[in-house]
Amino acid sequence: MDFKRDKEQDADYEKITAVLLKTRTGEFDLESILFLKFRGLGIHDLGCIGECINLERLDLSGNNITNLASLASLRLLSVLNISANRISNLEPLSSCDSLQSLNVAGNVISSIENLHCLQSLRKLENIRLKDNTYNYTNPVCRNSSYRAIVLEMFPTIKVLDGERVVGRGSDLYQLCKDIDDTIKAGLYKNGQLSEHPGYKPWVEDNYWEIKRSNNAIVEEAYKQFNDVLHECRLLNNRAVHMISQTERSLSLKKQPKQYAV
Repeated sequence: MDFKRDKEQDADYEKITAVLLKTRTGEFDLESILFLKFRGLGIHDLGCIGECINLERLDLSGNNITNLASLASLRLLSVLNISANRISNLEPLSSCDSLQSLNVAGNVISSIENLHCLQSLRKLENIRLKDNTYNYTNPVCRNSSYRAIVLEMFPTIKVLDGERVVGRGSDLYQLCKDIDDTIKAGLYKNGQLSEHPGYKPWVEDNYWEIKRSNNAIVEEAYKQFNDVLHECRLLNNRAVHMISQTERSLSLKKQPKQYAV
């Protein structure tokens, strides 16, 4: 996430004001604002953002925010990105009843206890406390049992740190992760999997060969289909011949008559 580029395009704003909200959204009424993106603007004071009571999606990533108290009134907020800030306390988010996705990677959440306040959020399905793509993390992620504890604390979680843990796609993700772990473990040498005597093929050697059915009905269907296909080719050839003759006749009629002198 390139916040430097964003800062080049936008001036730094220390505090969110009503004027700033109206200017950037084009809305006259703060209650009409549904989406906000204040990424990398140098904000450290959320100001009057709590007056946007109908806000549903909010991106405050890449700022200098430490206090989330102003977000406590956003009961309809469903997606919140506050990554890359200086946040240590998530308590104000406990009243955001509609919150489904929370990205708090790249902050200073120090312990599992700091996450207890989120357990009341029954709709929360996606939590991100670290992001390997941008090298964002939190001190709490250093705990070796961090992942297991978080999944136990939030039984309804479907995605943790970008990894799908339950639901559609979770098995495929786990399979890909296992393959990746296997590669990293050094079981591949020069691009080839090391041979192990105990390994056996999943299927027989001729499993993937396509075999013709011995069923008489199927064979008859093949025959009828080929007969129909042959007739279609004959009809096509006849049609091409007739069209050619007709075009030739028309071209002869259009030619000017020649008289002997």
